[in-house]
Amino acid sequence: MPARSITITSEFSGSVVAKGATDDLSAQLLRHAGFQQIDDWHGRRHRLPTTTPLADKVAVATHAAEMLRAARYEVDLPPSLETARMSPSVHSLGLYAVGAELLKITDRIRAAENGAALQQAVEQLLHPEHGALERVREALEAAGEQVNDLDEEAYALADRFGFASEFVSSAQAELVDSGAELRQVGTASKVHAVARTLSGHQGAALTPSPAAAKANVSSVPSSETAQSNTAGHSPRVPGPRR
Repeated sequence: MPARSITITSEFSGSVVAKGATDDLSAQLLRHAGFQQIDDWHGRRHRLPTTTPLADKVAVATHAAEMLRAARYEVDLPPSLETARMSPSVHSLGLYAVGAELLKITDRIRAAENGAALQQAVEQLLHPEHGALERVREALEAAGEQVNDLDEEAYALADRFGFASEFVSSAQAELVDSGAELRQVGTASKVHAVARTLSGHQGAALTPSPAAAKANVSSVPSSETAQSNTAGHSPRVPGPRR
């Protein structure tokens, strides 16, 4: 009885690996789909090179899963490697699929409902080791170095890539340690809004009702009434007794 459970995953390095295909049938199906078989002291496994374009990784992994499931294997395949769940923009962009991934980060930033969600989305750009900005900086720097290696006379072009890499580094320095501030975005305005609301409630509670105000006005003698009383009712001074 062949093994029944096979897992296909995308590793941090970018390589797609299939594990659990220890029998000949499942191994043959994976090779037919496009996986390379590796047999070493770790055991048998199948993988796609890290240089495989993203669209091809998804297509190969999906095709392998379909064949394995048809052969009654249980296949664990993440949504990111399923053609049906893959973003259409990734298909259409082909070699520019990385741009589609950055668009997803942009969508997350725009959809953030509070400072914490915003900070988590922006962190994908600003992480000092794995963030998108650091990857872009490294790529620009590598491009300049490669230009120099291929053509020493093209030093002006190499310098332009070097300057661009430095600009990205400056942007990283400008935004370093911004995570704590991002998490606080919107917090102060909420506190102020609550304070204004409480102040409004207190003011409303202290405002006298119309009936009470009318009663207070009627109970206080007006200046005209006071003057009338003074003119018409002078105090009686007792005269001498007869």
